[in-house]
Amino acid sequence: MVSSYIGIFPGKKIEMKKLMLLLVASACCAAFAMNASAQQADQATADAVIATVKAQWAAQIKDPTNVADQTKDMSDDYTEFNGDYATRLDGKTMNSRLAEAGGKASGKTIASEMANPKVQVYNGNVAIVTYNYVGLIQDKDGKTEPARAKSTRVYVKKGDKWTLVHANFGADPVPK
Repeated sequence: MVSSYIGIFPGKKIEMKKLMLLLVASACCAAFAMNASAQQADQATADAVIATVKAQWAAQIKDPTNVADQTKDMSDDYTEFNGDYATRLDGKTMNSRLAEAGGKASGKTIASEMANPKVQVYNGNVAIVTYNYVGLIQDKDGKTEPARAKSTRVYVKKGDKWTLVHANFGADPVPK
């Protein structure tokens, strides 16, 4: 019965194949467009969080004692691991106190750069930034020394602002 039906309307089978091809092609185009749109959004997020990190560094270089400016994008429940302490540092308040004490040191950061940055974005509201920190510290006598770290920062978007919620700064020894 089916073969005689197709035989009666031979053009319908061809039109159905064209329609299926058109639907598959449309779906592929839509998928590519959505992927391109997501990549553009992820790139905008990457640019925003990297700019936030660099703004913090610029604030530290400009005035090491202005901790409020350096920590303005830090969440109150911020946590941090770093090579100077054997335990996790909990809270913006603790971190700010340590930064204030560090801002009184005789040496100061004169350059900060981000090498090999990678930003991973999840659901449009979480961003993980990994990079190698490359900096230069100048002591009170004008002598400079390189500063290096393997770094990870986690940002969460709260409203329209990216907020730093966690960081891990590990030693990056000079290769032998």
